Amino acid sequence: MLGALALAVVDSVREATETAAGHTAAGPAALVALDEFLGGRSMDDLRRALGLTPSGAVRLIDRLTADGCVERRPGANGRSVALTLTPRGRRVARRVKAARAEALDAVLGDLTTPERVALGRVIDKLLRTLTASRLAARREAAGPVGGWLCRLCDFEACGREHGDCPAQSEASSWQGDGEDRRRTRDPRA
Repeated sequence: MLGALALAVVDSVREATETAAGHTAAGPAALVALDEFLGGRSMDDLRRALGLTPSGAVRLIDRLTADGCVERRPGANGRSVALTLTPRGRRVARRVKAARAEALDAVLGDLTTPERVALGRVIDKLLRTLTASRLAARREAAGPVGGWLCRLCDFEACGREHGDCPAQSEASSWQGDGEDRRRTRDPRA
């Protein structure tokens, strides 16, 4: 049942965010990631966050640039390019986040407040477990499938700045094998 629910939620979120962005596949996540945490960073950083190949990232940025959402600027060194959202790109990213929130609200619409609170606790626990698993896979150079967990997140909605995001909390305090404690501030879980 969880698998069916997960597929239905993914389908709803994908349709809503792709419609809002006017782009399919990784387009909505690229816009949100650039708006939330990757603005001014390199194409390689974006590629890793989205789980794309280098050529796939170039094609995506070409499409987003042609649509007036992204600009390429000189990067930190002579070989890299920094990606930034244009004003249009920021507006589209906000629409994507709003569409995502609406799609999720539609899924939760029939739940009572106590049911939402209980579900929130379960989701918190599941996200912490998934984050630890993904970080362990990354440490072993296996890398999680699909890119970073937070690639389509609205950091305001998850309470990240206030320390309420379970993925960020787990990533910040993650312990590998008990001897190797790592601290991180990025959303790569």
